[in-house]
Amino acid sequence: MIALIQRVSSASVTVEGKVIGEIDKGLLILLGVEQGDDEQKATRLCERVLGYRIFGDDDGKMNLNVRQAGGNVLVVSQFTLVADTQRGMRPGFSRGAHPSEADRLYQYFVGQCREQGVHTETGQFAADMKVALVNDGPVTFWLQT
Repeated sequence: MIALIQRVSSASVTVEGKVIGEIDKGLLILLGVEQGDDEQKATRLCERVLGYRIFGDDDGKMNLNVRQAGGNVLVVSQFTLVADTQRGMRPGFSRGAHPSEADRLYQYFVGQCREQGVHTETGQFAADMKVALVNDGPVTFWLQT
């Protein structure tokens, strides 16, 4: 399971012209689910993402996690993160989980974020989404379990 996390001042996701998820300060989490991923990996990745200290403290050092910074999260499924890009000019997606399993684990990850007490907004699994964000920093990290 892969999470590309971006520290944002704001982020939103739109489907068919309607904003379905929106946050101010926090994390935009693009989530890719691979074959072999399970609840244990999703739980561990959620803990890492929510605990990752990438927000500034009073001294401007990256010492605070999203909860400590009073931020929110927007979780968007993105199967292209699991693409095989080693050869050729077209990505391969054979490493990705079957869509039904990917959706289940995406929903599980979202549930874990909410259980941790973080306000969590979402995109729509398998939809054509328009994601807008203001990357704060920019600060972007790739986390994988």
